[in-house]
This record gives sequence, C-alpha cells and structure tokens, in this order.
Amino acid sequence: MKQERMNDMSELFTLYKLIVLYMLGKVDFPLTNGQISEFVLNKEYTTYFKLQQAISEMVDAGLIRTESVHTRTLYHLTEEGEKSIQYFKNKISLEIREDIDTFLTEKGCDFKDSVSVNANYYRNTNHEWEVRCRILEDNNSLLDLTITMPTKIEAETIANNWQHYHQEVYASLLKKLLQ
Repeated sequence: MKQERMNDMSELFTLYKLIVLYMLGKVDFPLTNGQISEFVLNKEYTTYFKLQQAISEMVDAGLIRTESVHTRTLYHLTEEGEKSIQYFKNKISLEIREDIDTFLTEKGCDFKDSVSVNANYYRNTNHEWEVRCRILEDNNSLLDLTITMPTKIEAETIANNWQHYHQEVYASLLKKLLQ
C-alpha cells in the first residue's frame, strides 16, 4: 500500500513536469514563473511549492533553462526538454492538453508581449546608472535603447515604466524619425 502511494506521488510529480514542458513546447517564446504558475495553480493541479520543486529539478536536469531579466526569471525549453515532451506527451491526458492549449490561446498575446519587452538597469564604469530598454520580436531587436541616469531610483523608475509605455515610446520615436 505504501509503495503504491509512493508510485502515485511519483507519477503526479512527473505529470507536473510534463505540464510545464508541454506549455513551453507550445509557445515560441519563454514563459515566466508567474505565467506557468497561473495555469497550474488556477487548475489546482498541485501546490506552488511542488511546482517550484518540479521546475527546479527540470532546470538541474537540463530540460529547461532560465534567463534572468530585471526581476523576472524566464523559462526556455531546451533541446533535451523538447525530446522529452515529444516522447512522453501521451502521458498527459487529452483534457489537460486541451486546458493548456485553451489557456495559452487566451493568454498568448499578453504573455508574448510581456516577454518580448524588457528593461534592465545596472551601474556603469562612470558610477552612473544605465537602463537598457528593449523590444524584441521573434528574438530580433525592434528597439534597443540605453539611457544613462544619475540615480538608481530614476533608473529603476524607467525600467518599471518601460513595461507600460513601450508602445507609445516606440510609436513616438518612429513618427519623429520618419518625418
């Protein structure tokens, strides 16, 4: 009886990993921890801590890789992860796959936009703060703007506001430069 319970728990943990791999395999951009968690937790497949453990194990196993951008961690499917999900995809029920597909279709544009727009700030060699604001489309740079600011607070404000105003800034720049 105890062995059966352990096997069931192991199978469930494997399912959590497969759900994450399947999600990453269905999109052509990385997902954040929050985006993955939103689906898994809203559907009540598991707890936050078990999901984080599954993600951590997949990173360690080389099935997914992380990228840190400002205060977010982005998750990418690796070639090994892609092979795994192709091989084990049938271990995810059709119902769960349909739930994931629907979720990604409904949220996809919002998710992609949030991933392809980023801003980082850092201290440069002159002890000033540089803010690098970027808009990417299919991993190609549409806009890559670096602004130097005297204080960290100003740099942080610009980085945070970039998410909200990037479209306006981009449109304004193009309008001015194409006159």
